[in-house]
Amino acid sequence: MAVDSAQSDEPQDGAAFLGREVRCCRELAGITQKALGEKTGYTRSYVARVESGSLLASEDFVEACDREFGTSGYLTRLRQRLAEGGHPRWFVPYLQLERSATELLDYSNALIMGMLQTSDYATAVFKATRPRESEDEIKSRVELRIRRRDVMDRTSPPLLWVILHESCLRTVVGGPEVMRGQMSQLLVDAESPHVTIQVLPFKAGAPASSLPFTLITQDGEPTVLYGETRGLGHVNDSATAVAEASITYDRLRAAALSPNDSASMIREAMEGYTS
Repeated sequence: MAVDSAQSDEPQDGAAFLGREVRCCRELAGITQKALGEKTGYTRSYVARVESGSLLASEDFVEACDREFGTSGYLTRLRQRLAEGGHPRWFVPYLQLERSATELLDYSNALIMGMLQTSDYATAVFKATRPRESEDEIKSRVELRIRRRDVMDRTSPPLLWVILHESCLRTVVGGPEVMRGQMSQLLVDAESPHVTIQVLPFKAGAPASSLPFTLITQDGEPTVLYGETRGLGHVNDSATAVAEASITYDRLRAAALSPNDSASMIREAMEGYTS
């Protein structure tokens, strides 16, 4: 089955482009969003979000669509190509959620979360984790990471609540000068009415979570949990998993310093990198 995707108003966003192709296939097949959801094991709401471009379709969904439409893997290959646009394939689903989030609750226990990293800090991180890549490849990765800050420049940005374990402040990434700049940026970010930063100090003892994670909420949608293992990201919409993660986040928040005291610790860390 041939799929005609040539249109003058071609979407620039990968999720929107893939969503339009799914819609074209569905309309050619003469079935409704509800029917497609039933045939693929998803809800009508999920199909609608994919077709509108607000959600990047999962691999399982596009594979089921290819089987239903007889498109010989076209949608699966398209999704793979779009997902490879600079970010790891496993990270793209999180990016789609991040870009449309109304609330982001993040716990970081080793490195500053990506959205709050400075260019110098991100460069040092990528050089450490990808030592065989060229300067141009590292630069491209840093540009993509810094672009994630655009989310906070929206007219109505999400509420970003970040809990940083003190180790994030004490681990010297890129040298004292880089860390000084990173601490300064955190203080600037913390002044935004849309950003809250708390530090979980060493003296708080064992943290409620030994792993970093993020809770993402979108308008009118259930909160989802995102976590990573080496080379793999996981988006979990299980109500039980999300509820447990929310309780864990509340415990971390309760054990962390207040925003004001956290700013004082960040400032103290910055001054330490100056001397």
